[in-house]
Amino acid sequence: MAYTVIIKKSAQKQITAIPGIYIPAIEKSILALANNPRPAGCKKLAGSKNIYRVRVGIYRIVYEVHDKIVTVFIFDVDHRKQVYR
Repeated sequence: MAYTVIIKKSAQKQITAIPGIYIPAIEKSILALANNPRPAGCKKLAGSKNIYRVRVGIYRIVYEVHDKIVTVFIFDVDHRKQVYR
């Protein structure tokens, strides 16, 4: 079952600010979340019910999985030093 991936406007804006060499890998990871919202290497964030992060080089994709409505909400894509602030 494929999940619907929804990217917040703020996350889309963050993606456009990322240097071009990282964008293909980030897009590939985002598209892969539709088939498997909890891939190998993803981590559940402490203190949250259904928020995960996946590493893509020096960038992190932070997203929320809703299994009942089969949706993945991506709300943060940023450099590893900035994403958790």
